[in-house]
Amino acid sequence: MSAANAFLLAFPALFSIVNPIGSAFIFDAVTGNLSHADRAQVAWRVGLYSLIVILGALWAGTYVLSFFGVSIAALRIAGGSVVALNAWHLLTAAETHEAQKQEQAGPSGQAAMDMAFFPLTMPFTAGPGTISVAVALGAERPRHGVELLWFFIGVSGAAVVIAAMVWIFYRSADRVAAWLGASARRSLTRLMAFLLLCIGVQILIGGVEDVVLSLRGIG
Repeated sequence: MSAANAFLLAFPALFSIVNPIGSAFIFDAVTGNLSHADRAQVAWRVGLYSLIVILGALWAGTYVLSFFGVSIAALRIAGGSVVALNAWHLLTAAETHEAQKQEQAGPSGQAAMDMAFFPLTMPFTAGPGTISVAVALGAERPRHGVELLWFFIGVSGAAVVIAAMVWIFYRSADRVAAWLGASARRSLTRLMAFLLLCIGVQILIGGVEDVVLSLRGIG
């Protein structure tokens, strides 16, 4: 497998689950009281943390799961459940959620820097759903030789591009939201939360299907 083929395999899968464009509106809702400069700094951290999470899952995810005896199906079920629950909370209590996050941020925005990893990276940007996709991609790697090297170069390149997109879209989210207006911003935030809920349910369904297929094979 060439690096280009590996990139084309990984990029669409990661883009669809990370959804940096849609997630930017959730980022805007959570960091609503920060200045543009503070948002840009938080966006940089989220992009960096997302890259670390995705690369870790791509490179070492299958080995970690194997060590602990966790199957891909179990990861998908757990990951889908977490994504769906967090999306449901944001969907049903968007204003409350936003107010809580703004209160946590405080005047200096230091709490916002602290929450760059949780919840902005985990679970909203590169959460369990992204990890399960990255681990599944890593499981498709060639076993040895030059193809293995090209594979990891390709999928790592896709992860870098996704992380860069997260940084770019997140740091610009406040300006786009200001252009749209408060009403449109709230509507889009709820829409993105609903799509995130659908993604979580789809990941959960995939894990259940894997379990059913494995049980049929045993039977």
